[in-house]
Amino acid sequence: METALKKMSPAEEHDQERNEWETEDFIFARAFFDKATRWMKLDESILLPLRNPKRVMTVMVPVRMDDDTVKSFVGYRVHHDLAMGPGMGGVRFTPTLTMGEVAAMAMRMTWKCALMNLPFGGAHGGIRLDQRQLSTGELERATRRYSSEIIEFIGPNQDIQSPDLHTNEQTMAWMLDTFSVNVGNTVPSIVTGKPKSIGGSLSSHHATGYGVALMTRSVVRHHNLDTKTPRVVIQGFGQVGASVAKSLKSMGFQIIAVSDSECGVYNADGLDLHEVSDHKERKGTLKGFKGGSEITNDDLFHIECEILAPCAIRNQITLDNVKDIKCKILVEGANGPVIPSADEALEEMGVIVIPDIMANGSGVTVGYFEWVQGMMRLLWTEDEVYARLEELVDRVGHRVFKTAEQYNCSLRLAAMRLAIDRVVEARWLRGLYP
Repeated sequence: METALKKMSPAEEHDQERNEWETEDFIFARAFFDKATRWMKLDESILLPLRNPKRVMTVMVPVRMDDDTVKSFVGYRVHHDLAMGPGMGGVRFTPTLTMGEVAAMAMRMTWKCALMNLPFGGAHGGIRLDQRQLSTGELERATRRYSSEIIEFIGPNQDIQSPDLHTNEQTMAWMLDTFSVNVGNTVPSIVTGKPKSIGGSLSSHHATGYGVALMTRSVVRHHNLDTKTPRVVIQGFGQVGASVAKSLKSMGFQIIAVSDSECGVYNADGLDLHEVSDHKERKGTLKGFKGGSEITNDDLFHIECEILAPCAIRNQITLDNVKDIKCKILVEGANGPVIPSADEALEEMGVIVIPDIMANGSGVTVGYFEWVQGMMRLLWTEDEVYARLEELVDRVGHRVFKTAEQYNCSLRLAAMRLAIDRVVEARWLRGLYP
């Protein structure tokens, strides 16, 4: 007897065609989108283009090594959606980089730019390599070759590059020079996060950390957290995490624990951040720090506190450790540190989650300021940049709070609703060509 075939939706049919970007990272990023759009009751024809990247590029990056051999690395660049404007997104160098990881970041950038009301779409890219194994010269040659391989994909009005994991101001300077040499004139706005001497603004890492602190303070005030000195635990004491710690400390918060990839340090009376930073700079690790008790990264999530800020890497809060979390507010300083199932558990536990697209949008916002300055050939002072950033973060926070109260939903759903509404409206107004 024949079995009747269940008719699949266009989205289900598309998902059956397993694409290269259909990895766990991308599935997690899309799960938050799917949850928000089910709640918003959007038509499926609107959703399908946004559930997948607009375009993807995979390139081979051959590099002449210092010993005169040639090694080839895989590089990616992904555009998720460009309805709001040219692509904007980071470039990361990691030895485990996948298309799915890049596509997930590009999708997050779409929502981040839309939420912050920036005229950009979401993009991201990188090279699958371990930067610790390459000399400075090898890294420069890899960066320049990668830039030349994706050159038709990028431009100040097409796709702007910015620093991300294991890339920095120097990486952006190499990319700027490679692009400029190829087009025959200097193009400052092809990258953001470049050195100040060639048109850079605030460090994107410092801007991101400072913005995370600003948004955290805004949420604490909005929810009238019943303590004068909120205790903060931070996973990740790299460039972003250290900036979050220092910024929150200056705002009157008490930093009681921080960690790096090797271990964490905890002091219930508060850590001396100058001593922590000095030890980290001298030793390259938090191991051996005498101003607190050494703990594991797993222990870090068990500490009772008001604020928990995972500022390291993705997928850190899972169903395996979520029940042990003892914070009132969890702020996603990193991109995607909480997986979807753990996010639902946190909501049931009454933990307020400040989602990544709301918490760490200051990096791309300051990148936008730098892009504008490069396009107009003008320069703002740091005070002007800080003032504009604080104003924008405050405005976005209040808009998310208002939406969350209006629909009685989480900050994540409220932020996603605002972002998706803006992108969907832009797509509708621009129409379908031809």
